[in-house]
Amino acid sequence: MSVCPTRRHLEKLLPFRGIRSPQCSLQLHEMDLSPSLQQAAEIYLMGKPRLLMARGSLSEVTMQLEAKCSEPARPLVQDMLVLAELYRAVSGHQNLHVRLERITTDSCRKFHVDCVDLRLLRTYVGPGVQWTADQGHSVHEARTGAVVFLKGKHFPRWSEAEKILHRSPPLSSRPAEERVRLLLTIDEAGACGDANFDMVA
Repeated sequence: MSVCPTRRHLEKLLPFRGIRSPQCSLQLHEMDLSPSLQQAAEIYLMGKPRLLMARGSLSEVTMQLEAKCSEPARPLVQDMLVLAELYRAVSGHQNLHVRLERITTDSCRKFHVDCVDLRLLRTYVGPGVQWTADQGHSVHEARTGAVVFLKGKHFPRWSEAEKILHRSPPLSSRPAEERVRLLLTIDEAGACGDANFDMVA
């Protein structure tokens, strides 16, 4: 059985474990999307609801996701499960909250810090997460496919880390073909997912 490209990349966990460093708030790893994964993401966008969620242990998340996705979208599910396994290994959380969301608005457009301890993001379609370390004077954007770990304000000793704020990239000002995103978010199962929007207007 061949090993999927994402799993091959993620076998080397050392770069991702850097997010646990006291001074680090964001860890990004550039990863290309395979043609089969790109196709599965596009197929999912054509036929599935706006939001797909699964919660529980990795085995429970696996059963929930596999039951909700059709065969053509299966490479997408496989990738999500690899990333869920990665998140579990890096965070130490055994129970997870996995969310796949179609985004077509300027939601979460303000720079903020999430009310979680550690969050994993991967954008399968559209622009990736944006972040700033200087209150919005300079803005960086992750490429499509990049795997991003972000510390939230509930991470132990978060106040001592570099203050990096992030947001969803505003879509309304982009060309029509860039106004849809397919975003994977992984948190620990008890995370509320709310954000603090008071830090940057």
